Amino acid sequence: MSEHPLWQIVTQSPWLQIGLWFIALLILTRIGQMLATRLATRLATRRTTPAIVLRSILKSLPWVFLLFSASLVLQATDDSVTRIDVMRRITTLLLIVALSVTAAHAVSGLGEAIVDKHPYDIADNYRARGILTQTRVLTRTLSSLIVVIGVAAGLMVFPGVREIGTGLLASAGVLGLAVGLAAKPIFGNLLAGLQIAFTQPIRLDDVVIVEGEWGRIEEITRSYVVVKIWDERRLIVPLQFFIENPFQNWTRGSANILGTVFLWVDYRLPVDPLREELQRLCSEDPDWDHRVAIIQVTETSERAMQLRVLMSSSDAGRNFDLRCRVREALIEFIQTHYPQCFPITRTELDSTRPVALPGAAAKPQQDPAAQGRAQ
Repeated sequence: MSEHPLWQIVTQSPWLQIGLWFIALLILTRIGQMLATRLATRLATRRTTPAIVLRSILKSLPWVFLLFSASLVLQATDDSVTRIDVMRRITTLLLIVALSVTAAHAVSGLGEAIVDKHPYDIADNYRARGILTQTRVLTRTLSSLIVVIGVAAGLMVFPGVREIGTGLLASAGVLGLAVGLAAKPIFGNLLAGLQIAFTQPIRLDDVVIVEGEWGRIEEITRSYVVVKIWDERRLIVPLQFFIENPFQNWTRGSANILGTVFLWVDYRLPVDPLREELQRLCSEDPDWDHRVAIIQVTETSERAMQLRVLMSSSDAGRNFDLRCRVREALIEFIQTHYPQCFPITRTELDSTRPVALPGAAAKPQQDPAAQGRAQ
């Protein structure tokens, strides 16, 4: 019995056989992927974290199955097939890339799930901001590490590249030292990022004063921190700055803060009515947190006395608005009830000396001896 012509074509063409095997395995892996995805999705509906991670890796998971199927077919093919070795290496390289991307997506999805469980857009977000900072820094560090491992594994696929790399490392020690010195800022920022993640001198949404600028930590990347200044500018600061230099963090332990308003008034102003007015103003203001609202005389001069108005709020933004409103209201209160008690300049006239009236001609003074002779 003679063979079918189509079967003869298939048996005589190794690459056609590879294609058919690849299609068959691709169909099987696709069916398995669909079943696994449906099962995982059903299980993930009960828990938020698996669902988010699964949605992240599904972006690149089909490519992993596709390249894995191709790699299986090529590995099972006879070594005598033309250029089969090159195709194996290329497929292995693409599979490593797909696995690296999938691992990076999984890390990103895990970080997103952690952030989703700890929202920081609430009033008391101290713990949530700490977890968010750690998650962002660690996920980016792990993603960078995955990329490095993926590139290294991809280079190991080609023996020629390994030999070239070994020769370069053996014969270019000075170049390696120069590259190490050039990469010092990169590794320094990487280590600084890990220190910030674990020790947390700063967190996302912290209120800080850096280089004399007041702002909030808006973003922490792999190499720098973005500080959002109060006037909508952005200050870009390297990660190492927050490890090596002093700076002010107004929300390190808590977002609660005290704010001050200074007023210069005359000594005749009674302070107690002003204290009562401050209590009334603060009690009616939603930005006051009912902790501190006092007035103290903190400075005196030859002309006036200085009053320090101290108020507390739940965060720096609220305290700034509270200080502005209280400052305006107290000035209006003094203008209305004690207008004469703003700082004034006093001049005391000496009654023993004659005062020349404007427009009056000055009389010439006579010598007392001459006046006596005249008499």
